[in-house]
Amino acid sequence: MSKTWNANRRSVLGIAAALAGAGALPGRLAAQDSGPIRFGALVPLSGAGGAWGPSINTSQRLVIDEVNAAGGVLGRKIELITEDSQTNPENAVRAAHKLIDADQVVTIMGTWASAVCSAVAPLCWQAHVMLIIIGAADSITELPHQGYIIRTQPNTHLQAEQFARFASLEAARHLYIMMPQTPFTASNFAAVSTLCATSGIKVSTAIYDAKKTSFRSEVDAMMRAAPDMVMAGGYQPDTIVLAKDIYRANYRGKVIGYAYAVNEQFVAGVGKAVAEGIFAVEPVPDAGSTAYARLAARLGRAHLDTYACQGYDEANLAVLAIAAARQASGTAIRDYVRRIGDPDGVKVDNAVDGMKALADGKTINYLGASGPCKFTPLGDVVSSNFRVTVVKDGAFVLSRAL
Repeated sequence: MSKTWNANRRSVLGIAAALAGAGALPGRLAAQDSGPIRFGALVPLSGAGGAWGPSINTSQRLVIDEVNAAGGVLGRKIELITEDSQTNPENAVRAAHKLIDADQVVTIMGTWASAVCSAVAPLCWQAHVMLIIIGAADSITELPHQGYIIRTQPNTHLQAEQFARFASLEAARHLYIMMPQTPFTASNFAAVSTLCATSGIKVSTAIYDAKKTSFRSEVDAMMRAAPDMVMAGGYQPDTIVLAKDIYRANYRGKVIGYAYAVNEQFVAGVGKAVAEGIFAVEPVPDAGSTAYARLAARLGRAHLDTYACQGYDEANLAVLAIAAARQASGTAIRDYVRRIGDPDGVKVDNAVDGMKALADGKTINYLGASGPCKFTPLGDVVSSNFRVTVVKDGAFVLSRAL
């Protein structure tokens, strides 16, 4: 384990401990056996992830409303309590405390950004609350979480594979990675470097302070290194600043970033001229699945982002695990969430149909809108589909599937 992660881990655990208060977590009461079952949604309604939180939450609520309209689960309605993480670890910890200690939720879902996920994780496993996240850092599921974490988002290694593959397919010779310090920075550097080495691609790395208003000195250093491809690995606010500085430096190589940063809001923030030709790697939902079609119809949209689909899957997974366990608790979700993915079971794409099959004594195989929703023992999603888009005249067009 790297020294960088050890420092990060101490910082994250320090935040949790400082805000916990002496004895607060051990004293949490068990969930009641009657009344509504409470689910927590800790989503980014503001901050760097603010563009994605509303769609995550809308999809979660759609699932809960459908389940409640069908009579609930175990004869009890579900209450979805939403809090804004503000894409900020300290604010997220405060919100998680409310959800765990005051609201007595059995699960917290939709938690976005690796630093936020890492910060709230200790609170959840100590309280036996299931945490279902949209965070990529490998280090999150390496925490001693006792099974109380799964993620629908592909981890750093799965995503790093796509950047390395793209660099190889584009015949890059020198990839220069520029990222702020986050929980997934070190693992991203390591994974991309290792994978690129197999194709003979040189990799250079640089860490910048995301709070700066200009990265011109970092860009100048990049220009001196003369790479033919730059990977911008930050969140949207700092990626906007970085892209403008790269453009002003008259860089002529390819630039690629994460789609959660390089999206329509990014184009609006930097302008069409700066955005032109920039690539974005993104995990994509399973657009051919019945779950995707079902969610698209209910949301009234032809195209769905992966985060809306992950929000839908998270809520369905939690409900179905409770139904399979016949118990409403975080531990029940932990113990049964993989049992609703039986390859030999009845294929289902929503909680209501899954509950009916379970009530009939059948096993089920939940196939989600974001993908198969199968998890490793550590809690990582096993696989995901990816694509690369590129900005052309202010719009995103498909460059290649990965």
